[in-house]
Amino acid sequence: MADLDVTRADAVLIGGGIASATLAAMLTELEPDWDIVVLERLDSLGAESSDAWNNAGTGHSALCELNYTPQDVDGSVSPAKAIAINEQFQVSRQFWTHLVENDRIGDPSRFIHTVPHMSFVHGMENADYLRRRHEALVANPLFDRMEFTTEHARLAEWAPLVSEGRPVTETIAATWSPDGTDVDFGALTREMLDFASRAGTTVATGSEVVDLRRMGNDWGVMVRSTAEDSLRVVRAPFVFVGAGGYALPLLQKSGIEEIRGFGGFPISGQWLRCTDPAVVARHDAKVYGKAAVGAPPMSVPHLDTRHVGGKRSLMFGPYAGWSPKFLKSGSYTDLFKSIKPSNLTQMMAVAPPNLDLMVYLGSQLAATTHKRFEALLEYMPDADMSDWEEVTAGQRVQVIAPDRKKHGVLQFGTQLITAADGSIGGMLGASPGASTATSIMLTILEKMFPQRIEAWRPALQQMVPSWGTHLSEDAELAHRTLERTAAALDLAH
Repeated sequence: MADLDVTRADAVLIGGGIASATLAAMLTELEPDWDIVVLERLDSLGAESSDAWNNAGTGHSALCELNYTPQDVDGSVSPAKAIAINEQFQVSRQFWTHLVENDRIGDPSRFIHTVPHMSFVHGMENADYLRRRHEALVANPLFDRMEFTTEHARLAEWAPLVSEGRPVTETIAATWSPDGTDVDFGALTREMLDFASRAGTTVATGSEVVDLRRMGNDWGVMVRSTAEDSLRVVRAPFVFVGAGGYALPLLQKSGIEEIRGFGGFPISGQWLRCTDPAVVARHDAKVYGKAAVGAPPMSVPHLDTRHVGGKRSLMFGPYAGWSPKFLKSGSYTDLFKSIKPSNLTQMMAVAPPNLDLMVYLGSQLAATTHKRFEALLEYMPDADMSDWEEVTAGQRVQVIAPDRKKHGVLQFGTQLITAADGSIGGMLGASPGASTATSIMLTILEKMFPQRIEAWRPALQQMVPSWGTHLSEDAELAHRTLERTAAALDLAH
């Protein structure tokens, strides 16, 4: 590294997606005199997992996602995880409100819109589960506007395209919440990084991180310019790795003890998309169903209204697939290069308990276009195949985590990895990472900057007034917060 061009920064953030954008926006306000550098390997920002068409765009608040309220063996439904997810999304809404109210970012309609969230099931057993789920949630102030029905006429009011063509004798159940949102995380990423850039943060696209090494008390971040094929080093005491699927191999390159034993399993996917204005105008909801046996949470079927680039469209899916790439623009060798002696046992251990996932992925890969369309007909019986096109979704790398009893477990969600000295940290995993990025970054600040967090606390509570409290335990505060953020973000409430 001594022969390379070496520059210095106070913090380096790797990846130009929603995680790094959120952290950059926070640090820019907390430490305006810091030299902060954001490095993105592609020529555009928010183009991988954060891109609007690479994810569902759901503001994940557990209003409709059934996988956040599992049913126990005794039939009971616990609301605990759903409440925790909703709390985290309210943290994001408050931070975005702060950015809008203080002119850090522009018109919120560029990235967020009100779209009611619905759950929809059919069959007596599923209808009974959804009723109990509604009862478990509606008592909480974050969910108290959620409605439940088993009536076809009510379903027709909420989602005409889901109701039409459905036999009136079919047992159905649905919940509907007006507090749902559709979020273009790619647009939001670019808004936040534009603010950070205007405030002095260096945002460098076409800058691929190829190595991470200790340099005394600093980290040496080796960067290759994709345009000039030249190398340089950025030296900094703090590094955050928010590079989506590439976070795992980059943290492995760092050599920190905390990443030992971790692996990743990539899952790809596709959507069906409809842009016919006559069809799109008749649906205004995100309608989530139950996942197939063995399906990962990211593959829960849903029929969604989307707002992308100022245009409305409908999306159905996702249909799971498989590729060894860790990013949509990655390499077919990504998975194999990530297998190390330190995680080989864990990688092998997850296969036997997850045979149902393998079977599910196999069935999805073998499905024809007509077979995929049949899945849409379960949610939209009168759908016309000619109105829909296939769109490739983003790559998601599910976390394989070390476990003392099972050697390794496949996790669906996000996992924070931070070095013991707080000098480097990163985020592994997938959904609901984008929606809960603000909460995750607050945790990163606590873990990486324990000596500064108390001094930052007043500013952070200006950004997120409810930080450190539970809205779910204070109905008045919850309602006041929902109303304030809805007003600032131009959402219906």
